[in-house]
Amino acid sequence: SGASSGSRPTTGLMMMKAVAALALLESVSAFNAPLANKATRLSAPQMFSEGDVGVTPPLGVWDPLGLISTRDMRRYEIMEIKHARAAMLGFVHVLLIHAGVRFPGYLSPSAGLKFADMPVGCFASLEATPTAGWLQIMLVTCMAETGAIANSGISPLFGEAQTLEKAPGDIGGEVWQRYDDPELKAFKLNAERNNGRAAMLGITGCLIHELLGVDALYPTGGLGGAAPPAFLS
Repeated sequence: SGASSGSRPTTGLMMMKAVAALALLESVSAFNAPLANKATRLSAPQMFSEGDVGVTPPLGVWDPLGLISTRDMRRYEIMEIKHARAAMLGFVHVLLIHAGVRFPGYLSPSAGLKFADMPVGCFASLEATPTAGWLQIMLVTCMAETGAIANSGISPLFGEAQTLEKAPGDIGGEVWQRYDDPELKAFKLNAERNNGRAAMLGITGCLIHELLGVDALYPTGGLGGAAPPAFLS
């Protein structure tokens, strides 16, 4: 009974961390609210058909709730692309961390925290990151979301703000790769959509695995009943 009573607070703490992480991820979308509302007022409902970017096999035009004819789908496209890119970065991060990859040096010199000291778990690493680190992440994210970094002339690498004149997700500015061939461009954009959708499912699965008390990547025990050791150190 002692073990079960001790696990309940741990589970509750992990659930609170999950809610905090999702809230942090969703807070970035709040910066799109004025643009999204303006787009809703100015544009009619957008219809999709076979061959459009994002309409890919095997589902094609899949709208079981009938939202396409009643909602501003441009806003939903922007949100999907944004979350998909964050999920792809997150899932690759999980793969690299489990492989033993670490940046050299200190994550927080003042706290004496090295990158090599960061734990592997998704929620454990979230908890280990200092508050000042999270504030820096949020600040850079908000500046990139609004295009403040590019507009200030500091660096074009953080992207530009999403505007009504640009296609959904076209925030890279001049530093992004551009394709003149329409077929190649459609292929690349559809590949991003499919990879992003898979990554959103993947990172969600990793978080659920940890909430259930198993390894993020090896929920069934991996090799010999535990996650295999890192092959890079």
